[in-house]
Amino acid sequence: MRNWIITFVLLLGILPVVQAETVQEKGLAIITESDNRDKGWQDSSADMVMTLRNRKGKESIREIRVKNLEVDGDGDKGLTVFDQPRDVKGTAFLTYSHALEPDEQWIFLPALKRIKRISSSNKSGPFMGSEFAYEDISSFEIPKYSYLYLREEMLDGHDTFVLEIRPQYKHSGYTKSHLWIDKKEYRIQKIDFYDRKDALLKTQQFSDYKKYLDQYWRAHTMTMNNHQNGKSTTLKWSNYTFQNGLTDKDFEKNDLKRQR
Repeated sequence: MRNWIITFVLLLGILPVVQAETVQEKGLAIITESDNRDKGWQDSSADMVMTLRNRKGKESIREIRVKNLEVDGDGDKGLTVFDQPRDVKGTAFLTYSHALEPDEQWIFLPALKRIKRISSSNKSGPFMGSEFAYEDISSFEIPKYSYLYLREEMLDGHDTFVLEIRPQYKHSGYTKSHLWIDKKEYRIQKIDFYDRKDALLKTQQFSDYKKYLDQYWRAHTMTMNNHQNGKSTTLKWSNYTFQNGLTDKDFEKNDLKRQR
């Protein structure tokens, strides 16, 4: 027995000490894997139908074109152009997302015939009357948040990780969000958003995922339900194309007036 104890003590001095992964490290590792799986698509174009519903179920529909440009070492660029109905036709919205600096966003409103910059203090405001805020439209960048692994659970047949993220940028309308990410493909399936009073504000659900270029998954249906006002917004995506040769010149602020 004595020889066994001596051998065990000697091994303790030789073998490296294995540090347990913290919930912060695990949360960051999961979101990093999700982000890494969606790198390299370069640029994309798609059509989108936005359906707004009030608390009584009345709907209004908007037809939209969206372009995105992947930017190495920074956040992505996005251009959103409204084609229908007539009262919003020609409205164009441009976003330069950033990892650490405040995002830059501009909107051209045909009725005003001018380009308006969205203040960084107004990121929590509704985007074009929808249940999506301006900050929801920006690309997801890892340094914008802190991460915490909460648990694992089944969601609609998917085995998922559940993470808590907290914005590290100023003027967010959220104190935190809870993300459900499936273990198989690391796709976001659901997000719960909590307001500045830490009450559940909205839930975004992702469905109808399709794979492009044998690697990149895109949800073709996204629904944002507002639990506090009873309204909802659904985005239906179609006609995705990738690697179209888009460049920075396709995302210039001064061209917003000419997006028809």
